[in-house]
Amino acid sequence: MSFSAIEFGIQVFAPYVQVVSQRSKEDLKSIFEENRHRIYSLAFWMTDSEVTAEEVSSRVFSRAFSSRGKLDAAVIDRYLISELREIAPIGIVTLDAPVHGSKGVAGNTKRVHLERAVVQIPPTERMAFLLHDVEGYDHARIAKTLAITEDESKQAVFQAKILIRKLIAEMI
Repeated sequence: MSFSAIEFGIQVFAPYVQVVSQRSKEDLKSIFEENRHRIYSLAFWMTDSEVTAEEVSSRVFSRAFSSRGKLDAAVIDRYLISELREIAPIGIVTLDAPVHGSKGVAGNTKRVHLERAVVQIPPTERMAFLLHDVEGYDHARIAKTLAITEDESKQAVFQAKILIRKLIAEMI
């Protein structure tokens, strides 16, 4: 018997679904479908491991589905950050000086260079960069999600871009 990803997710989280009687199975399917790609993607980029990203994603949805409060993307993001904080120190922004004089990287850059660079930058900068430049979050939402200030969010994204540029320049 073949299950869709949504049906599989509901089967995996069935024990938690039963705990939350006020939510219908359809609501949980919708929540899972709306958030599963983002949660897995962020977990993968933060851990650089498919297996660990799957484990983190499962724990995030298990916690979310067993919660009794409002369940939306912001709440699920907080569960994700909580899980990832057990792996990496998210919430501490490094204040490195800007890198000057790095060679241009636009002409010879390949996707693999960007991927390798992203997983090498510090956790807070990486998460802020992913939330801002990949997921499209504004700095207010990033600040709330990571429990940092908006200025620290802006600084983290800025630092991430500088570090990514520097790392790519070293690779090519």
